Parts: sequence; C-alpha cells; structure tokens
Amino acid sequence: MTLSMSSGLSTNSTLVETVSINYEDFNESFLTCGTCLCMYDGGEHTPKLLPCSHTVCLHCLTRIAASQTRDTGTLRCPICREQITIPRGGVAALPPSFLVNQLLDLMSRQRRHIIPKCSTHSSQELLFCETCDTVFCLQCTGGSHNSSSSSGDSEHTIIPFSIAIKRMSEILLYKANECVSKLKAAQDTVSDELERLENAKQSCLDSLEKTFLQISDIMTRTHEELARNVTEATAAKRKVLEEQIALIQAETEKVQAESADLQYQVEVRSITARISNLAQKLDAVSALADPRENAFLSCDVSSDVIRQVETSLGSLARVRTTTTFPSLSTLSMKEECIVNLESTATVTTVDYHGNGRTTGGDPMTIELTKDGEPGLKLDTPRVVDMNDGVYKIKFRPTSCGRFCLKVSVLERPIRDSPLYFNVTEHNNPVDSVGGRGGGREEFQQPVAVAVDSENNLVYVLDTGNSRIKVLDTDLRFVRHLENPALLGKSCTGIATILIEESEAEVKNKTGLTVVNWRSKDVTKMTSEGDTVFSFTHDEFQEPTDVAVDPTYGHILVADNGPACVFVFDTKGKLLFQVGKKGSTPGCFSLMSSITVGAAGEIIIADSRIQVFNGKGDFLLEFPQDAKGKGKYGGVSVDEQGLIVASRSEGGRHNVQVFRLADGSLVNTIDSHCARLKRPTGLATSSDNHCYVIDLGNHAVSKYRYW
Repeated sequence: MTLSMSSGLSTNSTLVETVSINYEDFNESFLTCGTCLCMYDGGEHTPKLLPCSHTVCLHCLTRIAASQTRDTGTLRCPICREQITIPRGGVAALPPSFLVNQLLDLMSRQRRHIIPKCSTHSSQELLFCETCDTVFCLQCTGGSHNSSSSSGDSEHTIIPFSIAIKRMSEILLYKANECVSKLKAAQDTVSDELERLENAKQSCLDSLEKTFLQISDIMTRTHEELARNVTEATAAKRKVLEEQIALIQAETEKVQAESADLQYQVEVRSITARISNLAQKLDAVSALADPRENAFLSCDVSSDVIRQVETSLGSLARVRTTTTFPSLSTLSMKEECIVNLESTATVTTVDYHGNGRTTGGDPMTIELTKDGEPGLKLDTPRVVDMNDGVYKIKFRPTSCGRFCLKVSVLERPIRDSPLYFNVTEHNNPVDSVGGRGGGREEFQQPVAVAVDSENNLVYVLDTGNSRIKVLDTDLRFVRHLENPALLGKSCTGIATILIEESEAEVKNKTGLTVVNWRSKDVTKMTSEGDTVFSFTHDEFQEPTDVAVDPTYGHILVADNGPACVFVFDTKGKLLFQVGKKGSTPGCFSLMSSITVGAAGEIIIADSRIQVFNGKGDFLLEFPQDAKGKGKYGGVSVDEQGLIVASRSEGGRHNVQVFRLADGSLVNTIDSHCARLKRPTGLATSSDNHCYVIDLGNHAVSKYRYW
C-alpha cells in the first residue's frame, strides 16, 4: 500500500514523496493519541499538529491548555515538553495533522469490509467503551452511549470495535502464550519429578540388591562352613574305620598264611602250638570286630533360627512413600519468639486433595537465617516428627531481630515458606493474677510459692490473709487452704513434700511443708490442709524459708538468726547444719530462699547464690560481682540443672537463669510490659515455666524461662 504526499519547494517544483506502509503496522501505533491513548477521529479526538511536529488530539490539548496557559498563552508539548504558543482561536485553531488524517482515510477505506457494523444501522461502525465494557453505535445511543451519566462521555475511553477486537486478540494471545509457557514449565517440573522418581526407584533397587548380596554372601559362607564341617567330621571318622579295616585285612592274611600248610603238618606239638596261637588271635579278632568309630553324623538345623531369620528378613527393610503435597502444606508459628527461649514452628502436611496426613517420615529441609545477615549461619533447628502429619520445628534464637525460616518437603517449598518473624529480647508474663485484698483472685502480702507438677497445682503462701491459695497451672483459682500453722500472718516459707501412707490417708500423696517465723514451727500438712505433724528446734531464731530434699525427704530450714541452714530428717530430727554468718564463701547474710537440686545440691540465696553438696560442703558461688549488691528474692532449680532466681537491685527487678554446673548466666526475664515491683518467692514447673511472687503488686506471674 502506498501513500503519496506533495510538498511545495518553490513555485515551479513539487516534491512527491511515496511512503510504503503496511496497514497492520500503523493502524494502532500511528492513529492513537500518545497522551490519552484514544483513537484519533474527526470529532473530539481530532489530531492536531504542533510546531514541534508532534501530533496530539484536540481533547488532550484543550485539557492541557486549561491547566497550563493561565496568563501566558502557551502550553508545553506533552511529548517533548517544548513551549508552544497558542493561536488566537485557541487550540482548535492549531493545524490538523495532514499525515494522520490521510492515514485515517486510508485505513477507513481499507478496512470497510472488516469493520463490524451495527445490526440495526448498517452504515454505523460499532464502537467499544473500555470503561463500561460496552459495544454500541452512535445512532443507537443518540450520539452518546452514556447520556444518563452525570459525568458524560469525557471520562470514558471509546475506541472502534475493530480496534478493541484486535487489542483483545493480542491480550488473548499474550495470555495464551503466558499460559502455554507456564504449562510447559509445569510439564518440565513434573517431568523432573518423574525423573527423580525413577532415580529414587533405581536407588532403592540398588540398595536392595546390595543388601541381599551381602545376605547372600553371609548365607553362602555359612553354607560352605557347615559343609566343610560335615566333610571334615566324615573324613576323621572314615580314617579311623579305614585303618581298622586295613588292620583286619592284615590279620586275615596272617591267619591264612599260617593255616595254609596245616594239612602237611604231622607234628602234634607244632599243631598244638598253632592252635594255641590261633586261640589267642581269636580273642584279638573279637576286639577288631567292634568298629573303633561310628557312622553317626548329623547337621542339626534350628527351626527357631529359621523363623528368626524369616522374621528378620521381613523387617530388614520397608518400602516407604508419602502423599504429602508441599504447596498445600502449611507453616505457622503461634507463640511470640523471645531471645534464649525455645521457639516452635509447626508444619502441617496435607495431600493433593487437602486432606490431612496421618503419618510422618517426610524428608524435610530447614534453613533458619537472620534477615539482613545472609552470611550468618545459624544452628539447624531440630525437627520433632509427631507421626501424624504434623512436625514441630524447634530452635532457640540467641539474638533479637527479624528472622527467616525456610521449609522444604520433598525438596519443594511448602505454602507459607519462607516465614518471616521477629524475635524480641523482652520476656513478658504468660499469665498473671492478683491484686490487694482477700478475694478469690486477690492476695495480701504473698511471699512464697510451691508447684506440684504431677497434679498441676500451684500453692501460693498468702501470708497477709493467713492462708494458702491453690491455683491451677494457668493461675485459675481452685480453693483456699486454712490451718492453725498459717495463723499470725507470719508464715514465710512453703515447699511440697511426700506424704507417706503411714502418716495419713490422703487422695493426693503430695503434701506441703510450711515454716512460721513467729511460732518457729515447721508444719507438714496434706494438700487438703490437714496437719500431719509439726516440730520445732531450740536453736531456731528467725526461720525464713523451708525446702525438701526430693530424694531422701530431708527438711531444710533457713534461719537468719544463726545465719545457717538446719537439715532435719523426715521426723524432724536434726542431722547437720550448713554455713554461718559472714560474707565469705560458705557464709550467709540475710538468706532469702533455699532449694534442693535433684542430686541433693543445697542452693541458698542472699545477695548471691551459693551451692553446697548434699553433705553441706561448699561448691561454688555466683554471680561473682553480686556480693553485697542487691538481693535475691526466690530461688528454684529444675530437672535440667537450671537455677531460676528473682533479683532486685537499685530499683531494677528481674528473673535470672543460671546453669547449676558452673553458675553461668543463660537468660534474663525483664518483664518489660508488666514490671515486677518486689519479686520474692519463685518456683519452677516441669514444662519450663516459673511462677514468681510479686510482693509489690500482691500478685503471682507465670513466665517461660527456657
């Protein structure tokens, strides 16, 4: 297709330019306004030629002129930003774009046979509104397809329906290509999985072949060894018997040789002598008649061993597979992650249909990184397979910040991977209950606490109310205990103790021991509050706390009068005492708490923590810089050998966690959003939680400490 254009160079010369243009090349790129992307037409979107040689539709120039001219009478070309002077008649007076109009006419002629027409008005070209997604003709709509709209047509993008079809076709083609590309990628992925499956199959078969070759070698060697034993045993017996046969043959030949000339013997004496010799030989022959070896040979095969071999071979290997669909399996984390505390993420696997898996054993790859530090290698989390399609991923972050956890099953990432989460250094209480008063959830000067992990009970010594408040491990009220030993608002120590069957008939064998500093009595009671027995000691002056040795049942009482710990047997008989007043190792000043470790270690707190063995010999003290500074309020030790202690120093209150083995500090609980005011008693449970008495707030709080 050609388009001829004339350009007057002089009065006598005319330059005719012939341009070859393919209709399909210019129908959109040349005839669409570059500003509003609307198709040029003979109306609102009339193409106007700017002095800078760019073409812009009348609608866009009118809008630009309204916003830019003000008092200057100029506007900027929206394409090249050149300053354009507006003629007197406004932007409508700008010259039309001759080339664009020619192309419009040309395109109109070329596409008449393919331009969709209105079925009612055959002379009208169908139009398409991209805003309303509507096909119409101007005659059907009376010149405006949206006359009822208050906004008018100016906010709608209208193009010829033929252009819309082409655009949609291009979009469809693009989407189809994109879809085909993704399908090809999916096919490649599935093909790779098929190849991996074939490789896995071959690997399994190779492993089985190798295993059974080893078993076959063992069986062959055993067979050969047993056959060799049979052959050797047979040869040994055969040798003895063959030697006996040879001896018999030799004797036979001698007898035959001696008796061969008897018929020629006439000498009686000679015959008599030979007869005597043969008689003796008969006795020897009788001995040779009994085989010197026997023919017994047996190979005893144990039927029990055969059954064992069969059983062993049956359990030698198993073919294991999985239906887990990684892209539907989930990764979640419910608890807040805190520095030095074990955190848990949960992987829940499902199959292709979204049904939960009921078995475990899926191969899993886990990567834990710190965001912003890609080169930092963190310890690989451990995976706990619950064998029901659920996996617990456990790790212990040692610093705060943002972390990233990536989990792949079958070498494919699961749906929520990677999982980003924050680790905070602040450890706030899991639960807390209290307030000053005498109600069910109120306290009056609580000072000590004991935990019965076996029965999930927490006993709080509510001294100001002369009672023991019993809570469950979630700090929900259970009951109150009252006992004469609790009167006087002067009990300061409490510990759990085992109740023997000979002492009392009780439902719960775990009882309580309390010490009253005013009456100087140590009382053992049941978990229902009934007294089992009580004792005192002449040297008691100011008993402040009590503990029980879990192994031997010894009762330990800390007394700040003589500044020592008295150790009694289960009947209240004094066995020995530990320590004296002073500040050197092995000596005390105002002891606040005492506890006993699983191996009988005696742990005592004042301004520092000191550890003694079960006989009272000093082992170590820590922290080294704490002597004379601040005070520990409560101390407890768990089964893992971690010492948990509450501490107050200079208006700061927290809970510290140490290792019993060396006294190293491993964690600190700052209770950031629920500040402790005066922490005193403390006890730990078997699930890594501690219960802290806050005397300043008349409350008890539960924390995770490890």
